[in-house]
Amino acid sequence: MEQNMEYIVGVDLGGTKIATALLDLNGKILRRVRNETTPLKSAKEVIDCLIHSVHKVRGDIPITGVGVASPGAVDTKRGIILNGANLPEWVNIPLRQEMESQLELPVQIANDANAAAWGEYYAGAGKGSKTMAYITISTGIGSGIILDGRLLLGSNGYAGELGHTMIVQDGQLCGCGQLGCWEAYASGTSIARIAKEAAEKKFSLMTELAAQDGTVIGAKHLFKAASLGDSVAIGVIDEATSYIASGLKNVIHTFNPDCIVIGGGVSLAGDDLFAPVLEKTKRLVMEPYRETFRIVPALLGEDVGVVGAATLSFT
Repeated sequence: MEQNMEYIVGVDLGGTKIATALLDLNGKILRRVRNETTPLKSAKEVIDCLIHSVHKVRGDIPITGVGVASPGAVDTKRGIILNGANLPEWVNIPLRQEMESQLELPVQIANDANAAAWGEYYAGAGKGSKTMAYITISTGIGSGIILDGRLLLGSNGYAGELGHTMIVQDGQLCGCGQLGCWEAYASGTSIARIAKEAAEKKFSLMTELAAQDGTVIGAKHLFKAASLGDSVAIGVIDEATSYIASGLKNVIHTFNPDCIVIGGGVSLAGDDLFAPVLEKTKRLVMEPYRETFRIVPALLGEDVGVVGAATLSFT
């Protein structure tokens, strides 16, 4: 480690793991550790594991602070986990207070999607942009907004839930309990549902490819079948990219980002996804917006959580 260099620690807290990393102020990862959360039975055990992981990754290196990315609803301003999704007893936990009292260091807490958005803005695909939207398309749709260089939190820290904006009036039931949400049409789970329904109506290579893997139809089978000329898969991709573009139109008209970063498993499809999404989005937005943005894949991969969490102190 260089003398006179400052270091920070980022923690990505998930339902199955705690990923912790030591970084320099440029967002470069220098050390990392990983712990499983599944054996932990209480909130206290999770917090103890968090504290231990920070001490382990820093060693004897002085650090200036710690950032934590957590799933679920997070009150960023007060540092409280309101609902930690799959974590045991993870309701109304004053995590920042607990960690600061034990570590004697400043601690920042954020929702994992907001932390990921900041990570891609600070050190990833959105670096150098002014206003950036981060959209992760996986099981659901997570998102975060950087507005004029600042992470948009809203009055209660809940801003940026773009997956639950409506794109179809009285449409599909979403996991949030409402109808017609973007997530209900454009998430990886929803695209897989559309593909499965299409393959049940008409023969498709997607069915054979999934059977070879011993799994249900997923994004991998969809894009593979399309690359082999399967008309059903090609039709599903056309439908899915139209839904993605519909949501992005709302994002662009609302926030006027110069950069939209797409993460999550679906984004790994490459140009098969990005080319039609860009073309359709440009067609949907009003004319003055059409050359004001770019749509790019995320760069940080599985490190996005720790990088975003660690650099939260620079928001």
